[in-house]
Amino acid sequence: MENYIVSARKYRPATFETVVGQTAITTTLKNAIKSKHLAHAYLFCGPRGIGKTTCARIYAKVINCSNVTDRNEPCNTCESCKAFNDNRSYNIHELDAASNNTVDDIRQIVDQVRIPPQIGKYKVYIIDEVHMLSSGAFNAFLKTLEEPPAHAIFILATTEKHKIIPTILSRCQIYDFNRIKMEDIVKHLEYVAKNEGVSADSDALNIIAQKSEGSMRDALSFFDQIVSFSGGNITYESALTHLNVLDYEYFFNITDFFLQNNISEALMMFDEILNKGFDGHHFITGIAEHFRDLLVSRDTATLKLLEVGDTIRVHYKTQAQKCSVDFLFKALKICSHCDIYYKASKNQRLHVELALIQLCNITNSESQSKQETPNISVPKTTKQETSAATEKMAVVSEPKPKPYSTPKNEKKQEDVNLLKESVSIKEAAKTGTKKQNESKPEEVKQPETELSESFTQELLREKWLAFAEKLKEEKPRLYNTMHTHMPELKEEFMIEIAFNNQSQSNAIREVVNELTHYLMNELKNTKIQLAAVISEKEGTQTKKLYTDSEKFNYLNEKNPNLGLLQKTLNLDFK
Repeated sequence: MENYIVSARKYRPATFETVVGQTAITTTLKNAIKSKHLAHAYLFCGPRGIGKTTCARIYAKVINCSNVTDRNEPCNTCESCKAFNDNRSYNIHELDAASNNTVDDIRQIVDQVRIPPQIGKYKVYIIDEVHMLSSGAFNAFLKTLEEPPAHAIFILATTEKHKIIPTILSRCQIYDFNRIKMEDIVKHLEYVAKNEGVSADSDALNIIAQKSEGSMRDALSFFDQIVSFSGGNITYESALTHLNVLDYEYFFNITDFFLQNNISEALMMFDEILNKGFDGHHFITGIAEHFRDLLVSRDTATLKLLEVGDTIRVHYKTQAQKCSVDFLFKALKICSHCDIYYKASKNQRLHVELALIQLCNITNSESQSKQETPNISVPKTTKQETSAATEKMAVVSEPKPKPYSTPKNEKKQEDVNLLKESVSIKEAAKTGTKKQNESKPEEVKQPETELSESFTQELLREKWLAFAEKLKEEKPRLYNTMHTHMPELKEEFMIEIAFNNQSQSNAIREVVNELTHYLMNELKNTKIQLAAVISEKEGTQTKKLYTDSEKFNYLNEKNPNLGLLQKTLNLDFK
């Protein structure tokens, strides 16, 4: 009985040119051999089954070959190449760090490194899964890895580079291997099938390549399994059955049910999928990938991201035209939410079924929202009514204070319109340039009709203090200002507030709109107008201190040592 060799070993590359999907790395290694710029330590890292150890073996074979070809490939005729092919070479040592990860194992390598090779120029040590070495083994390996003998070269291979200590990484040339593309895997599988005399459908090979997730070794293992299962005739159906992969037709059909708002058929198809042994989580992630593929199929620029066969690619293009971008975005969001909370759900089947119902209702809700859009009709009004309404809105929304006069030589006064845009002292101290009108006070609903009821001075002060109580917690300084300076009722519902300085007037401006509308509502009078007066009595030298800086300057004038203390200790007067 002839010994059977699996395809992963039988078709393992023996030259750099036969390595699949790693052109950049093989070209770099060949150029290093051609220019004789050989490093003493290499680190090959990347996913499983993509050719790390294979490239290390080919590299070790080439640098010891006596008759390297013009393409920097081994000749396979010299003694070194023959010894390598017959697995009797003493120049190439392979170590599995998963099972030889102790300090003693590394010490044996360190002792062997000193012995020069008998045939060839270099002794190559290939350490696979190097991240499995213990911390002590790494430390024992550091000195030898940094300064090995001239004839020693180390090639480390790993699938988890992040587990290797930085001191090892800094001593190696690092080569990052990429996952092999689906197109390259399919081409290699077609080559293997032709050599083995196996009939293989292109869609079936695409399924194998997709299932392997970029690993050539996994793809060849799946190929051997399906060949044994199908008796040398690989079909699309046999690949789906053996690899336990959901058929694309399921996803295409259930997407049509979503577009048709057919909830019953979608639930029945999900039941059929469960009866075939597929997991609900596997199904919901598959339908999410299907929506993603539909999304990239809508644009020719992103069509290259679709990794499927030519027949299925056409089907994707056709269905992508039926699905709107909004539908696909909402569907992806629903599937993502179902995927995240699937494991936490106590009734996982119901969890998926609810997601399917939501997917069916996407287009249904969109059509209903279009049909139920109300037609708003604007009643006709005359020009007189329109102008009258406009005047009322102007009076209510922006009352303007009227100028008034006071006897001369009694006060120095300055009329201030509180509704004018102003800068808050408090905000200016924080930002320097930020305007107070950026912070909008809470709006108070204005009276809908024009009111002009009379009110007394006592009622005005009562409402004034009631408004101040609302500001007691959030704005205590403004609360004190309003308690100290009471409003005075003047002619034609003009309300005057007398302040001692500009900062007090600016403080009131922060809430002037809210205050005006509040008084209009409470006093039932839309003709109310507010005006501020800044006054100082003549002939008096006493000045009231309000701000922290004024208080500090006053004390500093009496005792200059206070200012010296503030500068020396870099103190803040607040």
